[in-house]
Amino acid sequence: MDLSELKPPQGARHKDKRVGRGTGSTLGKTSGRGQKGQKSRSGGNVHPRFEGGQMPLFRRLPKQGFRNWNAKRVAVVNVRALDRVFEDGATVDLETLSEQGLIKGQFDEVKILGDGELTKALTVKAHKFSSSARQKIESAGGTAEGV
Repeated sequence: MDLSELKPPQGARHKDKRVGRGTGSTLGKTSGRGQKGQKSRSGGNVHPRFEGGQMPLFRRLPKQGFRNWNAKRVAVVNVRALDRVFEDGATVDLETLSEQGLIKGQFDEVKILGDGELTKALTVKAHKFSSSARQKIESAGGTAEGV
């Protein structure tokens, strides 16, 4: 079979209804819209949130929360995870962190935090370091570099 030979199965396609073509067509005169009212007019219909004039749901519920669309998304990694995953003398950067599964998803910055112990000398490259993480990396014989 070829892409040019593809076509829908028999009966899958229907002709469009032609409305307003005279009374004998059963869809003449009002074209299936009924007599009067908002939905019979051209361009007339209620929006999906309209509840017939009762207080809408979004106004009945309390206001809640705030999302700062300017905020940076920060992925955090603890030194405990670095000690568990990387070998002594390894270079840890954003690429190797994502390969090892320590950071996932979309983020703007990576911050290394100081939870846990570090026994290996690593060269760690990240956007930010907590003071305890920087101290633990350097006391283990490694270096903490900014990206």
